[in-house]
Amino acid sequence: MAAKPTMLTAEGLKNLEEELEYLHNVKRKEIAEKIKVARSYGDLSENSEYDDAKNEQAIMEARITTIEAILKTAVIIDESNTNTEHVHLTSVVTIEILNTGKQYQYKIVGSGSNETNPREGKISDESPIGRALMEKSVGDVVEVETPGGTMNIKILEIGK
Repeated sequence: MAAKPTMLTAEGLKNLEEELEYLHNVKRKEIAEKIKVARSYGDLSENSEYDDAKNEQAIMEARITTIEAILKTAVIIDESNTNTEHVHLTSVVTIEILNTGKQYQYKIVGSGSNETNPREGKISDESPIGRALMEKSVGDVVEVETPGGTMNIKILEIGK
């Protein structure tokens, strides 16, 4: 079975490639040096510095594997062909939470892309809010089940 494509913006692809290069060329050397220094302390069975460095190495190698898997299935979203009639990947959506009257602006990004960061206004197309907004238009009201309860959301604007 073929892997599911990972939808990325050009910016998201660039960020992942830069992170991978950093991990390969800088972080690996730093951790190797930490392991080398920790080994020089002697008995590895009671050497917390060695254990910490090996754990850090394992976490970093897992991250490298994850990024490489994402990049193998990456499909770049052509943002120039997007329209503002309906919400889709890369849309910038201004919404109002009708329950509270608060307004927010979110960019819809691919779920496997690692671009998701709600604090920066980037939500996944597979998050509860992102999924509810997909293919909707300005003026539409959607009901969203979130961990915090049910919200009614009105789409005020769709941009690029």
